[in-house]
Amino acid sequence: MWFQQRIQILTEGRGTYDVTSEIGRIVKESGVRVGLCHIFIQHTSASIVMTENADSDVRHDMELFFRDLVPDADPRYVHVAEGPDDMSAHVRTILTESSLSLPIGKGKPLLGVWQGVYIWEHRTSAHNRTIIITINGSN
Repeated sequence: MWFQQRIQILTEGRGTYDVTSEIGRIVKESGVRVGLCHIFIQHTSASIVMTENADSDVRHDMELFFRDLVPDADPRYVHVAEGPDDMSAHVRTILTESSLSLPIGKGKPLLGVWQGVYIWEHRTSAHNRTIIITINGSN
C-alpha cells in the first residue's frame, strides 16, 4: 500500500518549525500500520531534520553553531542573488538533510521519546515550504 501527501508550511524566517504532529496525523490518515514514512523537503535553502524535542535550547545552540560555521554575507560567496543569506542557506542545507525516513509501527511514526521532526529554515525571511510525505507499508 502506498500513500502520498504534500503539505505547505509557512515559516517566519530562520529557525526550527515542529512538524512532528503533522507527520503523525498523515501517517495515521494513511492507514499504514507497519512500514516506512519518507519525508522530503522540496527546497535548497531549508532542511528537514530530526532532533531534540524536549529542550528548545538544543535547537537554539544548533543555530548558534551554524551561525559561526556558515556565516551570512561571507565575502567569498559569489552566489548572492537573493541577499546576504542566500549562499549560506544553501550550504546549511547541504550540511543537514533534505529527507528523512521513519519506521512506522502500530500506525504511528516510531520516534524516540526525545525526537521530533522539524523544518529548519535557513533563510532570514518568511517562506512557504513544501514537504512531500510518502508512506508505504501494510495495514
